[in-house]
Amino acid sequence: MWGNTFPAEGLPGEDGEAVVEGTPFRLPDQGPVAAGSTLDNLRCRGQLLRLPAADVQWIHVLAAAERRTEDELTLHYADGATRRQWLRISDFWPETDQRFGELLAFRTRYLMYPRHSQHNMLPSVWSQRVPVTVPGAVTAVELPDNPAMHLFAMTLETRRTVEA
Repeated sequence: MWGNTFPAEGLPGEDGEAVVEGTPFRLPDQGPVAAGSTLDNLRCRGQLLRLPAADVQWIHVLAAAERRTEDELTLHYADGATRRQWLRISDFWPETDQRFGELLAFRTRYLMYPRHSQHNMLPSVWSQRVPVTVPGAVTAVELPDNPAMHLFAMTLETRRTVEA
């Protein structure tokens, strides 16, 4: 792959915290992970993200895609069941609008290439949500094997119990 990145200093929030349209996100530690590199996103390669079991209603993500991209993620439930849901993310190029109903979370001021920075680029990061249509204790989310999808943060919204 090309090795392009969004500049970590362009990510919003104090101490890695960001709120987009009322949804809180915790962005990853933006410090170095290896000589000359930083961690600012997760490229979807089929990773299994284990979760504390919860009755999840929505999965909120901050994400960007190389070209508009849609693919299925797999929800794993405590009872052993799995369910697929669509994760749809619009293109990060600034000339393209959202395609899947996401909200523009923010734009960084430039795009970093391995040997230079492209300052006429203002790449987009989108706020998207994935419905969890079948209630139950979700214990893991398996990301699609689609390296064109980049996740910056994920927040789970659980179902609220209404007391009578």
